[in-house]
Amino acid sequence: MRKIIVLTFLTLDGVMQAPGMPDEDTSDGFKYGGWSAPYFYEADEAAGEFMEKHMKSADLLLGRKTFEFFASFWPTHADIWPGINDVTKYVMSNTMDKSDWKNSVFLKSVDDIKKLKNSEGSDIQVHGSGNLIQTLLKHDLVDELWLKTFPVTLGNGKRLFSEGTIPAAFTLTDSLVTPNGVIFANYERAGEVKTGTVGA
Repeated sequence: MRKIIVLTFLTLDGVMQAPGMPDEDTSDGFKYGGWSAPYFYEADEAAGEFMEKHMKSADLLLGRKTFEFFASFWPTHADIWPGINDVTKYVMSNTMDKSDWKNSVFLKSVDDIKKLKNSEGSDIQVHGSGNLIQTLLKHDLVDELWLKTFPVTLGNGKRLFSEGTIPAAFTLTDSLVTPNGVIFANYERAGEVKTGTVGA
């Protein structure tokens, strides 16, 4: 069985929309594209090492919009993300079934994702793909969350968690706080939610 790992840039109020550049995703009038740039941590050696782990070669599972954005950018910028062109890109889409970007495979349903998860192979990373992440969380298909939380609130935009996310417990497996306030935190799925009384 393969792990599905969600990697997300996040604001303090949970927005994950368009962290990288102004025109990344302007849907619903979103005007804060590129909000992560002022906090970026390339000069921070520890953060750079953390990010290297996050960008290791792994197969990808992407929603259609994220795939189209990736396919327009990464084939000519593979020096930034080594191996991106060689890994398999699984794309969840009801409207696309082919691409010029090599090693692209198209999925149509949650059952297709379940079959992929139950197959042999490397871990599968999910980047961007807000709508797809909602589906994965709803069907309890996320094994790990690798979150990078930035010290900014935006008030609106697509959020990581929304109605439909099932109750679930997670365990912190790795973390780092950068000098400019970015929190890296990796969480692993850890069964059901437990409740109790504080101090009892």
